[in-house]
Amino acid sequence: MSDLALGYLSFPVLLGLIFLRAPIGLAMLICGIGGIWLATDTTVVFMAKLKSEVYSTFSSYSLSIIPMFLLMGQFATLSGMSRALFKAAEAWLGHRKGGMAMAAVGACAGFGAICGSSLATAATMSRVALPELKKYGYSGGFSTATLAAGGTLGILIPPSVILVIYAILTEQNIAKLFAAAFIPGILAALGYMLTIAIYVRLFPDQAGTHPRLPYGRRFKALLAVWPVLIVFGLVVGGIYNGWFTPTEGAAVGAMGTGLIALFSRSLNWAVFRDSILQTATGTGMIFFIVLGAGFYNGFLALTQVPQELSGWVTSQGFSPWTVMVMILIFYLILGCLMDSLSMILLTIPIFWPVIQTLDFGMTTEEVAIWFGILVLIVVEVGLITPPVGMNLFIINNMDKETPMVATYKSVLFFVGSDIVRVVILMLFPVITLILI
Repeated sequence: MSDLALGYLSFPVLLGLIFLRAPIGLAMLICGIGGIWLATDTTVVFMAKLKSEVYSTFSSYSLSIIPMFLLMGQFATLSGMSRALFKAAEAWLGHRKGGMAMAAVGACAGFGAICGSSLATAATMSRVALPELKKYGYSGGFSTATLAAGGTLGILIPPSVILVIYAILTEQNIAKLFAAAFIPGILAALGYMLTIAIYVRLFPDQAGTHPRLPYGRRFKALLAVWPVLIVFGLVVGGIYNGWFTPTEGAAVGAMGTGLIALFSRSLNWAVFRDSILQTATGTGMIFFIVLGAGFYNGFLALTQVPQELSGWVTSQGFSPWTVMVMILIFYLILGCLMDSLSMILLTIPIFWPVIQTLDFGMTTEEVAIWFGILVLIVVEVGLITPPVGMNLFIINNMDKETPMVATYKSVLFFVGSDIVRVVILMLFPVITLILI
């Protein structure tokens, strides 16, 4: 069997391992090691790579940003920022039809700005907002779908762990990617709010209203979210203005949220230890996936699959836009099968060489940033696409009384909003690139 055929054969093997419930990092590691062994017919190559790849992955300065952002999210959760964000949004929007759901989306956007993780945003905001939504007459399916969709803002609104990984894979500037994600992130939140407004008019019995609050209480609730604005402005503004590197910015953000948690008396030794352990667990999981992807992508490079795929696309004469649409549709389908980080690590080394050969009338850097944001949005859609959207399972697990089918029915409206946004951003790249 040729190396190229071996590379193509590895895809169904990888998917088979995933369907057998093997962890995605382990599945990619097995395919990578096994593939290299078969392609080279010796154990020397993969053993040497095992020695070098592990060290280079776990000692990478670029990847040290990940535990810092995860720790920042842990401290932000403990300090009560999530509740303050929801209460502020609730005070201003709760009296409107569907306003509580809009407040949940707004709070998710705010929390995503200091968390960087979709799953963490969805889980944290659900603990805060789900009881309130149920209290004011929101149906279970609509409530869980809203929070699942709002949770996806965690990986789109900077800082974002997934954007950091993408920047490393494509060798792009992290600060510019954060800037490029800002407007699409705002559009996502506004699009979800518009979706909610349409939904509650189509199904008025699915949502209740919160009593209108006086302006004094509204401004008081708004003042409580000042820590979020300070941390977000310091981290993202500092990175964008060159005050410090992204890794330094993440460390500053972790320290800032830690101090806020300490001064709010939410932080004691037991809580601090738990935050460190949770951060270490999350970092270990991400790094293991990165390691598995490194081996698997090294095997694919050895078999020349990315280069062959790029050459095949070029020889077919497809227009750049056709190729882009095909890739985005592939991501939508793949999003039903695996998590966002695994998708990025598995596919970007294959698709990025293809995209680089196409002429979109932009510089390579602009194409890389624009493509990255599009991919991030489509990956985000995968988190709420039935039947295997990760956010759907997390939210539904926190509300066992709501049937999963009810969540599926409601979340399709948010998926439609995402698809419309992808089309707009694909047709008008300037929306993404205007801030870089």
